[in-house]
Amino acid sequence: MDAQALSDKLEIRELLYRYARSLDTKDWGLLASVFTPDAELDYTSVDGPKGSRDEVVAWLESALTPVPMTQHFITNVEIDLDRDCATIRAMFYNPMQLPGITGLCYCGGNYFHDVVRTPEGWKSVRLVEDTKWSMNPLSSLRGGG
Repeated sequence: MDAQALSDKLEIRELLYRYARSLDTKDWGLLASVFTPDAELDYTSVDGPKGSRDEVVAWLESALTPVPMTQHFITNVEIDLDRDCATIRAMFYNPMQLPGITGLCYCGGNYFHDVVRTPEGWKSVRLVEDTKWSMNPLSSLRGGG
């Protein structure tokens, strides 16, 4: 792997970590900055929307603002580079505390991103969240990032 590919992969990992931090800190501007303005996001695996960046960020803000605590862990990151584009498959694990629920709820699955190099750095043009499992009453959240 050459120095440019190594640098690109590190920058792309940082993009994923900003995504997680934006959700956990409820920084919706930071979340939007992870994506290109024309990005498509798909949260249908958690009964959420599939739509534009702005539509889905607004939905996440509505769904997650009342949630006292989330902590997104992103791991097993695989990045396939092709010059100024890349595809990503990463696993996530997300413990959270939901309003009115005693104890924690958990979910996990995969994130699939298509990313591109922009003048502002790497950005996601497509995200599909594929939630594979959940424990405890996550249905009361109806979404979750």
